[in-house]
Amino acid sequence: MAVLQKIRQRSALTIIVIAFALFAFLVPSLFEQGGLGGNSKDVGSIDGKDISFEDFRLKVSNLEKSQQGITATAAANRVWEQEVTIALLTSEFEKLGLRVGSKHIMEVLKSDQNIGQNPLFLNAAGKFDEAKFKEYFKSNPEQAQFLKDREKDAELNAKYQIYGNLIKAGLYTTESEGKLKYEMESNKASFAYVAGLYSTIKDSQVKVSDDEIVAFMKKNEKRYKADETREIEYVLIEDKASPEDEAEVKAKINGLLKGSVVYNQATGKNDTLPGFRNATNVVEFVNSNSDIPYDSTYVTKKDLPAIDADKLYNLAPGEIYGPYMFGKYYCISKSFGRKVGVNVKASHILIGYEGSQTPNTKEKRTKEEAKAKAESILAQVNANPDSFLMLAFTASDDSSAQQGGDLGYFGPNQMVKPFNDFVFSNPIGKVGLVETPFGFHIIKVTDKQDGIRLATIAQKLEASEATSDKVFAQATQFEMDAVEKDFAKTAAAMKLTIAMPVTARAMDESFGPLGNQRNIVRWAFEDGTDVGAVKRFEVANLGHVIAKLKKVNPEGLVAVDLVRPSIEPILKNKKKAELIKAKMSGTSLEAIAKAVGAPIQQATDVTMDNPVLTGGVGQEPKVVGNAFALATGKLSAPIEGNTGVYVVLNKSTFKAPALKSHAAYVSKLKAQSAGDANRVVPALKDIAKIEDNRAKFQY
Repeated sequence: MAVLQKIRQRSALTIIVIAFALFAFLVPSLFEQGGLGGNSKDVGSIDGKDISFEDFRLKVSNLEKSQQGITATAAANRVWEQEVTIALLTSEFEKLGLRVGSKHIMEVLKSDQNIGQNPLFLNAAGKFDEAKFKEYFKSNPEQAQFLKDREKDAELNAKYQIYGNLIKAGLYTTESEGKLKYEMESNKASFAYVAGLYSTIKDSQVKVSDDEIVAFMKKNEKRYKADETREIEYVLIEDKASPEDEAEVKAKINGLLKGSVVYNQATGKNDTLPGFRNATNVVEFVNSNSDIPYDSTYVTKKDLPAIDADKLYNLAPGEIYGPYMFGKYYCISKSFGRKVGVNVKASHILIGYEGSQTPNTKEKRTKEEAKAKAESILAQVNANPDSFLMLAFTASDDSSAQQGGDLGYFGPNQMVKPFNDFVFSNPIGKVGLVETPFGFHIIKVTDKQDGIRLATIAQKLEASEATSDKVFAQATQFEMDAVEKDFAKTAAAMKLTIAMPVTARAMDESFGPLGNQRNIVRWAFEDGTDVGAVKRFEVANLGHVIAKLKKVNPEGLVAVDLVRPSIEPILKNKKKAELIKAKMSGTSLEAIAKAVGAPIQQATDVTMDNPVLTGGVGQEPKVVGNAFALATGKLSAPIEGNTGVYVVLNKSTFKAPALKSHAAYVSKLKAQSAGDANRVVPALKDIAKIEDNRAKFQY
């Protein structure tokens, strides 16, 4: 209802503009993915189709306006992904010759609540009236262009729907696949094996070169394809309070405990003003001397600073504690006393009915039927209190059913009044029935927390002007020296620490542990920034970052040092496998076990569907597959598995009886492949020729 009320307050133009979001909402549901300048006219191209910078800029601007808090870079990234998706899929639509009619377009338009539920287009029965919709634009010709744009978006969405349905219809599972699934789950093999584990050979015994890692990546090029990146190292000089600043704030807050002498110009005499300890109006005193105004809320022990919680919580009324640190503030607190039950923890079972405000009821029922069901559940809980949890799981219409009805802790007036009144006026363990606009609630009060009211004077601990000046001078000096001298030696000479380098792509915003530092990333990709370049950046609420462009990684394969941690173990295991295989001599399992110094182990009734070896070995599909392929009593050749090299002796193989139908297994496979349609767009991206020039336009 809130949406409709807002719509009523807006002009017709705004209403139509809102509908621009229609396309953005519908596309992801079908295919889930994952300052301006420059001389080029195009922000990029997809398979030779250029994306105009002006059109792109307008879409980015519209997204920024419609979504509060989004950055220009994040908006540009989102619009780019959408443009790529549209271009790739539009090409597919053209190949297929997809067409949609006016009726289909209208159905897509009215599926957006800003159109389908717009009061301007509803009849007396509250239903969308196509005639009223068309008449509005006929009588408001100045809105015609907006309608044309929205119809284009709707046409695209309609084609997406058809295309998505075609893809899903093309994903089918055969009877043969169902049969294979049945056999993989039901056929069983029992075998003895010897395992020469990779862990028995030290990593130091096998070396992996950079060339070997590159060769591995080339064999798996798609997996290790990388965009152009920049490696940036940096020094952070924090603009934070010095020990002198801390001592000054601490002295100031301690001084507030005592009275002060102030000259009174009116009387010409000195007045002695009471301190925090003796102030008659504590609230006024706090508001006059604290960076954080007085808060009358009772707070629980868990909400107090952990180190000082016990002492603060146990203060007698009028007693003072401090100074102590709470976040970035030095504090002193005076107790106004404790209060029982300031927060309550409760569980509930909600029974909704047609006409209640319950979002989704598990079954349709009248108010009378809902009340009868609620009373029945209450009787069950009273008879067996332990049944509450299970009844909440199975009967409640609230989303909290997944947590057994548990609502956690909440304060006064956070729930609707009847619910609030029940939980705050009843003791722990009380169960009762309450009616609210959402339906009927069977409520159980599970816990209560006491709280304390504190009057707290807080003085923020921050760098003084003198300290900030020193930090600025230090950062500037380091920048100048680092430009002329070695970056690492300069840092060492000034006793500064060089942080771990950050590897960034052209359109990244995140800068390692420092979060969003788009200006640093943008600088690293500017044409005038060469390897070795140094620049200082002021970072709000943090200090100064002096960055150096350390390395440029061109488009192609991922940098070796980035993938070595993941590829090196694979290649080392390959080399270890050769060493282990050389030891596995002998014609019997016993001889092989003796040769490698490993025991003979047993695997019983293992299936291909779950190729797990017990004893902490884990998944070994190659080993289990070879066991099935062997005749009874036959010995395998050495098999390179996930954790070692194995030799297997088949003891027996059980083949499940034939079935007339494998429909159940076909259905199971269909369910497993339900999300395969979402792989369409990533697959199209893999084969597309995409040129991205966004970084040139200073996003």
